[in-house]
Amino acid sequence: MLNLSLLDWLAIVGYFVVITAVGIVFSKNMRNMHDFFMGGNRFGKITMIFFSFGAGTSGNDAVGVSSKVYSTGISGIWYQWLWLFCTPFYWLIPPIMRRMRVLTTADYFEARFSPSVGSLYAIVGVLQLTVNIGVILVGSSATIEAVTNGVVPRYLSIILMSCCFVLYGVAGGLGAAIITDFIQGILTVIFSFMLVPIGLSVVGGISGLKEKIYDPSMLKLIAPGEMNLFYVIVLCVNALVGVVTQPHILGNCAAGRTELDGRFGLTGGNLLKRFCTVAWAITGLCAVIIYPGLRKGETDMVFGMMARDYLPGVSPGLLGLFVSALIASVMSSCDAFMVSSSALFTQNIYRKYLVKNKEETHYLKVGRIVAIIVVVCGIVFAFQIPNVPRGLEIFFAMQAMMGPIFWLGLIWRRTTTQAAWASTLGSFAVFALTSTSGFNDWASSILPEFMIWEGKLRVSWQMLAYLCTGFSLGILVSLITTPLPDEKLNRVYTCLYTPVVSGEKYVAPFTLPEEVSPSIPKKLLPFKNIEIPYPTFTDLLGFIIVWIIVILLIVFMYSIF
Repeated sequence: MLNLSLLDWLAIVGYFVVITAVGIVFSKNMRNMHDFFMGGNRFGKITMIFFSFGAGTSGNDAVGVSSKVYSTGISGIWYQWLWLFCTPFYWLIPPIMRRMRVLTTADYFEARFSPSVGSLYAIVGVLQLTVNIGVILVGSSATIEAVTNGVVPRYLSIILMSCCFVLYGVAGGLGAAIITDFIQGILTVIFSFMLVPIGLSVVGGISGLKEKIYDPSMLKLIAPGEMNLFYVIVLCVNALVGVVTQPHILGNCAAGRTELDGRFGLTGGNLLKRFCTVAWAITGLCAVIIYPGLRKGETDMVFGMMARDYLPGVSPGLLGLFVSALIASVMSSCDAFMVSSSALFTQNIYRKYLVKNKEETHYLKVGRIVAIIVVVCGIVFAFQIPNVPRGLEIFFAMQAMMGPIFWLGLIWRRTTTQAAWASTLGSFAVFALTSTSGFNDWASSILPEFMIWEGKLRVSWQMLAYLCTGFSLGILVSLITTPLPDEKLNRVYTCLYTPVVSGEKYVAPFTLPEEVSPSIPKKLLPFKNIEIPYPTFTDLLGFIIVWIIVILLIVFMYSIF
């Protein structure tokens, strides 16, 4: 039965019954757009941690890291650890996002700049999440193909998984996504680490890895090849710039009851993912010895091959639970992406420009239809990309396109609407140009060797090019265009300086409820046009603690290899 026993199938079917029931239960609580897109702001710290972990973690991540480690060595861990140095900043970001008092990140761009920039972000955000859904489906389908020895082809598993998360996500919105992510996150953590002791026992432990891998660069955390130090630094900068413009991050930060719930959720969930990344990397390194000589197109399957060959020997039904956990990780990410994409289009394009002043039930129905369309587009993209690492590179670029203007608009009052358009379109133009075969042929013949990898401009240099373009155009165009009126800007910054009180109800984007008094701004720098809040004790304490954890993780990896 597709390499799965009866117990395996019972585990899979039972899991889907439970998850679908959650979506149906939450569908009864959908009263308005705020419930569907923000879960009613009623979730606590633990739930938010697993929501952030689940939304940001999928089988695609395990597949991508293990595949890259198999190809390049332990330095492939940076395909997910590119976010590692961003993690301390995750402690500082949630209060900013929560105080915006918005339903979508596009609401920020509209309030800070103009409706046109809000619509631009809505389009970019939907494209970004569509790409991410496609990448996730590709990675997970590769694992299922490996587990079933090719009996279940990738296209079939992609369609089946999509049907599952669409079913409960469309019914229950972000609330259903958060609750199911709690369940799915636990399963993902368990199976991320379960393959590590199995793989190490086969190869003879860490000492066996070191003895049997003859290329010493495979055991270097920073290797001289593709994943060199410059690559890692640029990846981390790109991640920090772009993370705030990932549409689902708003939900990770703002769906909790309080600002502190958002801090614990975003930071704790992503730290948990950093630990799991260690497990995925070690599994990929073990596969180098266990499955030598795999071709480039087959490396995406090593994580599933390990599960297929070793989990049934541990316990009956365990492979079925593994498949459930894998599909759970897919759904826990894609459901959040689907709802966020739907929110962007419905709230910031459909409701604003196409059909105005309708009842909430009408927009809820449209939001659900749009969610399905986004997933279909994600499926189409999934069939176009050659492998998971390439899909991740496209996503890394997409999520950073409006990052420069987000940060400029947040801290510099002088940033203008024209600059937002110039920055975004300029970044896209540079990315598109440097991705063409004609440019790469020219680059290979003209540019220094350290800027070229496998006949193309290195991804790190491509990232640096579009980030510098985005920031440069944002600053230059702002300086030569008319500043936005202080009245408009004061409304934005008043909200950003005013903490959210317990039990505060959503009114409208960047609008304080009547019972909330505006706070007096306390700025870090005494410049009129610079808006950086003075850090609190909570800001500094959490920031330092997370940095200590990050450093210990790196020390641990260096110590074992």
